[in-house]
Amino acid sequence: MGLAIRASLVAVALVGAVAAPAGAASQDQPRSEAKPLAAQSTAVSGTGGLSVAAKAASGTEEVLKADTAAAVAAANVCGSGYTISVSAARYGTYGTAYTWWNGTYSGSNTLYDRPICAVFFNDTGITHYMGVRLKDNYTATADTEDFGAFSQYAGPVYQSKGYCGQAYSYMEDATGKVLVDNYLSVGTCN
Repeated sequence: MGLAIRASLVAVALVGAVAAPAGAASQDQPRSEAKPLAAQSTAVSGTGGLSVAAKAASGTEEVLKADTAAAVAAANVCGSGYTISVSAARYGTYGTAYTWWNGTYSGSNTLYDRPICAVFFNDTGITHYMGVRLKDNYTATADTEDFGAFSQYAGPVYQSKGYCGQAYSYMEDATGKVLVDNYLSVGTCN
């Protein structure tokens, strides 16, 4: 990630979490889970309060530790409380996808009904056509997505029942050559 972009993202992370976007308020209001968060996640050392979900996708903790400043910035992009990582993947030198959970539930199913946020960070420092799409595990729910020309990140996008879904990341170079075209499982299911 470019030095100037990384510095601005770290500054955002140090100032504090961004308020949740207006679109997040229209979703089902999550209810608190009875189990303490400690039982659902483990803290990642050196990340300023970020955790990894107990059923996070394989390799998530390693991605967070590889660039903790970017991980903190990604969590802050999602808004207040989205500090539990459920999946993260680095796609070469092009970008890093993150999905976050806020420790609450939006329904009665404590596996699927977790509000999820997804962000796809542009690690090149150059504006690219890119995007992120978040699909929940329910077929009747429309996907949420953010595609366009971005120099820092695509997203955040939200699903109120997003656990066990998929986050899709896409990026092209200036000639239209596809650089990233990947799906990431949101958590570990089944």
